[in-house]
Amino acid sequence: MSTPSATSPRRPSALARLKRANADMVVKLMVIAGVMFGFGYAMVPLYQHICAALGINVLSLSEKKVPGMASKVKANTQLDTSRTIVVEFDANARGPWDFKPEKRSVTVHPGEMVTVMYEFRNMQGRTMSAQAIPSYAPKQATAHFNKLECFCFNEYTLSPGERKAWPVVFVVDPKLPRDVTTITLSYTFFEVGGKVPPAPESRT
Repeated sequence: MSTPSATSPRRPSALARLKRANADMVVKLMVIAGVMFGFGYAMVPLYQHICAALGINVLSLSEKKVPGMASKVKANTQLDTSRTIVVEFDANARGPWDFKPEKRSVTVHPGEMVTVMYEFRNMQGRTMSAQAIPSYAPKQATAHFNKLECFCFNEYTLSPGERKAWPVVFVVDPKLPRDVTTITLSYTFFEVGGKVPPAPESRT
């Protein structure tokens, strides 16, 4: 029976082979993690370039110009500076409370994002829950008046004498017919639990 020569290489033990396989696996996982991180980091500028190339105008919640938000709003590439629209604000209070807009009208360009505050005060000696119903005039403006934020989306509970101020953030669609130069946004504020009043008649 022959014995192995002194110069023949020794085969690595099973433990050494296992350590080498583990080391190789760690290296592969690190490479995969690095590639995934790089891909995720590149997604934001890549997405922006795609949107710019396709002419997509994305309006996210973080881009809304609402009170208390410090983030800057990017320029709206769909802004139509060739004409202006007068937006009037109306408030119908169906009950013993004070409800009014902070201003009666604003002049805007189609595509311009605008914020207007509405003020409310519960004049009663009891807690109440209330909600608002919006309506528009003329009727053909309804489809082109886009509210990005509105207190009319929610129901509110107010204590006796409590005051609130709520924003309405809106954009007038540039596709609004050119013969429409004035839009009236009207709110009917009513107490929840009672009979819901009909919205005011829209002027044609």
